[in-house]
Amino acid sequence: MATRALLYRRPAEPATVLVRHGSQFFTVRLRRHRRARRYTLRIHPTDREAILTMPPRGTIPEAKEFANLHGGWIAARLGRLPKAAPFQPGTVVPLRGVPHRLVHRSGERGTVWTETRDSGEKIICVAGGVEHMDRRVHDFLKREARKDLQKAAQLHAAELGVRVRRLSIRDQSSRWGSCTSAGSLSFSWRLILAPPFVLDYLAAHEVAHLVEMNHSARFWRVVDKVCASVTRAKNWLDTYGNDLHRYGIQE
Repeated sequence: MATRALLYRRPAEPATVLVRHGSQFFTVRLRRHRRARRYTLRIHPTDREAILTMPPRGTIPEAKEFANLHGGWIAARLGRLPKAAPFQPGTVVPLRGVPHRLVHRSGERGTVWTETRDSGEKIICVAGGVEHMDRRVHDFLKREARKDLQKAAQLHAAELGVRVRRLSIRDQSSRWGSCTSAGSLSFSWRLILAPPFVLDYLAAHEVAHLVEMNHSARFWRVVDKVCASVTRAKNWLDTYGNDLHRYGIQE
């Protein structure tokens, strides 16, 4: 056990390496994983950075060489990320798939609420100091996500005869939802930005794992039983899902 612990503990290692591609420089975050068998690169859409995963016996020089060999890939993938959209006055944010413009209402009471202007434009109104706007909108969207996901998950759980013991809302970058064998579900708050049929599919997907803790054909039959928009939702996420990570606070 002591030998294994020494294998992963390298306190002197740098946390990042610098990669150059043409005239551009990119900081690549290093991550060592005990189950990794090779060097891999991925783009973290929320933090908007490249992450290089190293195998247990990998070395920093090898990691640098691997990252530099893929400098073009890193540049292309980061370049395709949509422009960040912080929660500030004038920013247009999709709420349940419908564009809403953020409007600061400093002289009014309350926190965050929605309105429709005479022109038909949907807006999200935010009271209080403008310096608190980003956090207040973020908290509002998390509350709305919890409300919608709780309702959808309980509906699908009742249809399948299972019980959701706990539901949490986070800002997961690598997955939209997860499920444990103990009946705990976790979802990304960013699903409230997507159309309702997408949120409903993710709720059905994770609840179905309470019946089948796998992605077998039987699992997908369970999902199809309670959700009629599986293909449509998966196609939407493949096309637009990455765009949801550009909004607001990066946790």
